[in-house]
Amino acid sequence: MRQVQLLHTIMHDMHLDLRKLDLNLLLVFHALFIHRSVTAAAQALSLSPSALSHALARLRDAIGDELFVRLDNQMQPTLRAEQIAETVSQALAQLSAGLSLNQRFDPASSMRHFVISASDYTAFAILPRLINHLQHVAPHITLRMVNTGQKLAIAELAAGHIDFALGYDEERTPLPAGMEELDWLQDDYVAIASKQHSRIRRKLTLAAYLKARHVVVTPWNESRGVIDYVLDGMALQRQVAVQLPNVLVAPFIIAGGDLVMTLPRLAAVTLAQAADIAIYPAPFAIPPYTLKIYSHSKYARSAAHLWLRQQMMELATATPP
Repeated sequence: MRQVQLLHTIMHDMHLDLRKLDLNLLLVFHALFIHRSVTAAAQALSLSPSALSHALARLRDAIGDELFVRLDNQMQPTLRAEQIAETVSQALAQLSAGLSLNQRFDPASSMRHFVISASDYTAFAILPRLINHLQHVAPHITLRMVNTGQKLAIAELAAGHIDFALGYDEERTPLPAGMEELDWLQDDYVAIASKQHSRIRRKLTLAAYLKARHVVVTPWNESRGVIDYVLDGMALQRQVAVQLPNVLVAPFIIAGGDLVMTLPRLAAVTLAQAADIAIYPAPFAIPPYTLKIYSHSKYARSAAHLWLRQQMMELATATPP
């Protein structure tokens, strides 16, 4: 009997808390937590910045906390906001999924906002083609690209902060429950060097490759990559001269000297359009590069998610090797 009374008290208090809160304000909280900007959050919700600011004031009053404070031109979440963010995100995702299970997604009219995590390496090589395609078939949807600083943004996917993560995992790490992966695009590794490289002519030999010094991109500050592990298996080692956190400066470093870089062919072809570099077949066998689409099962069955995933899969089919 006491347990029943306790449960009734808890439920009564919970409903009192909810009565203080306009549930639409949770959308405001979620948008601010993702965008960290009143203007960007307002745009995502199709509100004016003034209307969103008023909604934030009501939200603060209902929760009893500032929730977001301005710091370095961004709205940074307070500790209380960090504590409730995952709960709010999961609640909104479950409501959205439950209410839209039988609804059709119309890309031509949808104003859906997607958040995708990718390294600049992946974004540079792949996403321009995807975004150009989406501008034609879904002109009103918006995309936000983020770099979570992690090789696989598991927590962000599970919390619904991002819709998809694009990446690769050459170690094939087992995924936690609820995570899904889909092979998206497979590519061969090639090497790039300056067209005026002093020791490379028409062909890049293994001997020349090993004598050269190399540029390596390590977006997650890893000390070694797949190429080094392949060379380990051959009892060989390359000389790394420069490690970079992103790929954009790499072709200009390569074009100006005698350094070599190994990377997937699609990225190399894109980089070759920006700098005077030559592309060579890798002088030893390297397992293909497989780019994957990661998502979470809680959100991956909605019509919007299924549609965007299909667009990405069709893009991979149409992408030249």
